[in-house]
Amino acid sequence: MASCKNVHLQKSTRRRGAPRKVVVKKFQKLRRLVPGGHLLRPDQLFLQTADFILHLKFKVNILEAILKLHDP
Repeated sequence: MASCKNVHLQKSTRRRGAPRKVVVKKFQKLRRLVPGGHLLRPDQLFLQTADFILHLKFKVNILEAILKLHDP
């Protein structure tokens, strides 16, 4: 079993997160894109966003299947 004594942890070179102003702006935009998003709390909005994305993918799959049926 390897010893952890010689493991060196490096400081993260990743920059800090996006400035709060940018995050708030993106959040507001997401609220406008997701149906009913303006009424939701942030945690609910993220769940609704995931559901909305799945719903859109489902629609695309259906449309592609219909297109294949009508494609000679």
